[in-house]
Amino acid sequence: MNQENYRTQRALVTGITGQDGSYLAELLLSKGYEVHGIIRRSSSFNTGRIDHIYQDSHQADCRLFLHYGDLSDGTVMRRILEKVQPGEVYNLGAQSHVRVSFDEPEYTVDVAALGTLRLLEAVRDVRDRTGRQVKFYQAGSSEMYGKVQEIPQKETTPFYPRSPYAAAKVYAYWQTVNYREAYGLFACNGILFNHESPRRGETFVTRKITRAATRIKLGLQEKLYLGNLEAKRDWGYAGDYVEAMWLILQQEEPDDYVIATGKNYSVKEFLQKVFSKLDLEWEKYVETDPRYVRPTEVDILLGDPTKAMQKLGWKPKVSLDELVDMMIEHDLELAKQEKTLRNAGHIIQNRRNHE
Repeated sequence: MNQENYRTQRALVTGITGQDGSYLAELLLSKGYEVHGIIRRSSSFNTGRIDHIYQDSHQADCRLFLHYGDLSDGTVMRRILEKVQPGEVYNLGAQSHVRVSFDEPEYTVDVAALGTLRLLEAVRDVRDRTGRQVKFYQAGSSEMYGKVQEIPQKETTPFYPRSPYAAAKVYAYWQTVNYREAYGLFACNGILFNHESPRRGETFVTRKITRAATRIKLGLQEKLYLGNLEAKRDWGYAGDYVEAMWLILQQEEPDDYVIATGKNYSVKEFLQKVFSKLDLEWEKYVETDPRYVRPTEVDILLGDPTKAMQKLGWKPKVSLDELVDMMIEHDLELAKQEKTLRNAGHIIQNRRNHE
C-alpha cells in the first residue's frame, strides 16, 4: 500500500452533492487532495450538503472545484477527465432510490448502468492516449444481492437483483470487473450495505423515520406512513463507509470488497429505537401504506465485511445507536427551527407531512 503520494493527489467525484459524495469530499480534502466534483445543472441549487466545504475557485488555496456534467453524456465525461486529469475517480452518481427505480426504470438504468460504462470508457481512453493510470472506484450496492442466495452475503455470493436499480448496479459491477480484466484498468467495486447519516435523503426510510419522529415529538406531524416493516438491513454510518472507498483505491492491486457492519435490524426495530429515544410509542403514529411496498421485496440483507477488515484494515466505528442519536439530534434541531418559524407566522412549504 502506497500512501505517501496521496497528499498531492487529484480526485474526481460523481455524485458529490449526495450523502456519500459530501462525506468523501470532506475526507479527501482532509488528506490534502484537490477534489473535483461533477454536478448536474438545475433550476435551483442542490449543493446543500457541500456548502460548508465549498470554496471560491478564485481563491489561491482553493482545492474544491465543481464541474457541470451528467453521466448520461459520455462526451462531457471525457472532456472533464481531460481537463481535471485525476489520479482517482469515484463514481457515486446514480438515481439511487430503489422504489423510485420501479417508476423510472429507463432513467435509472441510463445513469447507474450505462453512465458507469461511459465513465469507464472515458477513463480507458485517457489512459490509452496519455499513459496515465487512473484508479476507478465503482459504488456497488447490497441491493444487488436481492433475493439472497446465502446469509451473510460476501464478495462471492451470487447476485439476484430485484429492482431496476439493483439490476443496473449489477451491470455496472460486472463492467467494472470486465474493464479491469480486459484492459488492465485499476478498477474496483465497493459493495456497500445500507449506510445512513443526518445527510441521508428525506425519502429514504431511516431519515424518513427520524425526521417524522422528531416532528411528531414537537407536534408538527401526526402520522408516518411506511411500507414493509419486517425488512431487515445492515445499517452503518456513511462517514465510516467513505473511508473504505478511499482505502480500496490505496491498495497495490485492484479488487472488490463488501463494506458492512455484519449486523442487521428490521425496519420495525429501527422504528422502536428512534421513537423510544424520544419517549414516543411508535405504534400510535405509524401506519403501513401499500404505495411504499416494492413490487419485489428484498427481505434480508446482512454483509460479511471480513475481507475488508483483513485486507483494508477497515472497520465501522459508529454503532447503530450512535447513528440514531446523531440523526435524531440533527432532525430535532431542524424541527425546532420549523416550529419557531411556524409560531412566528411563516408558511413552510414543501413539507411532506404524511409521507
